[in-house]
Amino acid sequence: MNCSCLWQILICQGIPPGIILASGRSWKQQRRFGIMTLRNLGMGKKGLEYRVQEEASHLVEFFRSKEKKVQKELDTVLGPSQLICYEDRKKLPYTNAVVHEIQRFSNIKLMGENLQIGTKSTVSSLQGTIVVPNIASVLYDPEQWETPREFNPGHFLDKEGNFVPREAFLPFSAGKWHRVCLGEHLARTELFIFFANLLRAFTFRLPEGVTEISTEPILGGTLQPHPYRICAIPR
Repeated sequence: MNCSCLWQILICQGIPPGIILASGRSWKQQRRFGIMTLRNLGMGKKGLEYRVQEEASHLVEFFRSKEKKVQKELDTVLGPSQLICYEDRKKLPYTNAVVHEIQRFSNIKLMGENLQIGTKSTVSSLQGTIVVPNIASVLYDPEQWETPREFNPGHFLDKEGNFVPREAFLPFSAGKWHRVCLGEHLARTELFIFFANLLRAFTFRLPEGVTEISTEPILGGTLQPHPYRICAIPR
């Protein structure tokens, strides 16, 4: 579908295109505004990480995590009181691998941000065409992942237990750097700090009488988990 056609459809339906569907000058203006707003909120500054750490500490006090291997690594490397920061992921390969595997196995996006084929396209007839990346297909590709339909942190670890980034790991978006998710760094920081703090403070269990929960997502604009109850037991 041509960009101009997509714009006309949205305008006729009274839907503002927004940064995801915008292109050309409008997209540049909206992206510039989005980045400016995020920077005003602290993106890329040390103060933002402090706010995330502060929020994570509040979460710990409200709830009080999880698998023994992650908890053992956190206890051994950081101890019970050290403030967890995003840089600590480099010293916590297994915890970092679990966070990445959660994003791969329980991704919340089926499709990535719309892309427009540029003037240097090898297929000239496709220039200007809107392309929607199928992110989910990459995250579950059996040619890229050893056990794509199973939760396996080993997807991001080598034989020595070191963290290994994967080219097929695309939970946010696809394409060149200027089309990436604006809040990706903030999301990565929040996810790691929240997860590590919760697992260091709590052990999570299903309520008595509950033996399993559904990991199949609820389809919508995003993929959502089913509502369920869980017990957070202070360590």
